[in-house]
Amino acid sequence: MTTIKDIYPFADWNPTGERPMLILGPCSAEYEEQLFTTAREIKELGRPFLLRAGIWKPRTRPGSFEGKGEEALQWLASVKEELQIPVTTEVANAEHVELCLKYGVDALWIGARTTVNPFSVQEIADALQGVDIPVFVKNPIHPDMGLWIGALERINRAGVNKLGAIHRGFHYQDNYPYRNLPNWELAIEMKTRLPELPIICDVSHIAGDPEIIPRVAQRAMDLYMDGLLIETHFRPEEALSDARQQVTPTHLSRILENLEIREPSTGDAHFTDEIQRLRARIDNIDESLMELLSERMKVVEEIGFKKKEQNVTIFQLERWLEIMENYMQWGSQLELRDEFIQRFLEALHLESIEIQQQVMNSQLDEDQSKV
Repeated sequence: MTTIKDIYPFADWNPTGERPMLILGPCSAEYEEQLFTTAREIKELGRPFLLRAGIWKPRTRPGSFEGKGEEALQWLASVKEELQIPVTTEVANAEHVELCLKYGVDALWIGARTTVNPFSVQEIADALQGVDIPVFVKNPIHPDMGLWIGALERINRAGVNKLGAIHRGFHYQDNYPYRNLPNWELAIEMKTRLPELPIICDVSHIAGDPEIIPRVAQRAMDLYMDGLLIETHFRPEEALSDARQQVTPTHLSRILENLEIREPSTGDAHFTDEIQRLRARIDNIDESLMELLSERMKVVEEIGFKKKEQNVTIFQLERWLEIMENYMQWGSQLELRDEFIQRFLEALHLESIEIQQQVMNSQLDEDQSKV
């Protein structure tokens, strides 16, 4: 169970006042004119937004552009004052926090590379003691729900209640066609565990390509996420970091104009009745599936005892390949997606192996308990 007990209603502290909350701006604050021009062009679109810009950039290798530091914070503060736009940036340590507070940054976020390190998160939390500024926490680079929630807990224990999560996808060896695989189920799990916690989708870091951004943004809205983070630069081709995934304000305008904003419910009584009827059908089907799965696993257990009697290995490669081939074909004929069938069969297979493993080791466990 999480210890996050009192998250302020998102509407009470959302700097933009609208859903989806839009966090827009360049990956990095590179020079003052770049920041002002980009912010001004985004503002001309007429949509409330929170201006983002990286001040410190954690690069994998030295020699890359690592941000302008405190000088860029001065630019950010000037843009905020002159254009009347709330601003946000990433922090990775206590010094960053203190400088951001000094220059009046309206909200902070903790990056994916920092979320993985509890020591760094705690340092940031200590620096935030007594300051209830909105803080967003990006998911760690790899899918670890414990690290993600743990980072939120540390910030919350410092007295910060204006919390949000940023879903930016996860890194795997093969992420194609994304920069980071979305793993939407992790964002859904976060919302399930913490229903009041706003979740912002970092569209740019998931997509990694402007052509994919509209699809990712729409999926986020279809999953009722609370906001979108889209990296925007007035000249992306000149950007010193993440040039390939940034869009111009003009391109951003088209993306937002075509975005369908979904609502979680409707007052249409006929729609509600139809949904309830269809959900009742799903419930009946799911109950039958659960009963069949239980029956299947009992048969798997019987096979385990037979294998144990004959001292036969649990994993049978030929049988597994046969199952995959036959049911992938059958699933395709039934108009089920290959990816879903593969994941379903793999889950069944892993559970079957686990059950037979327990059968195989039952006598060993009993002998060890007597020692």
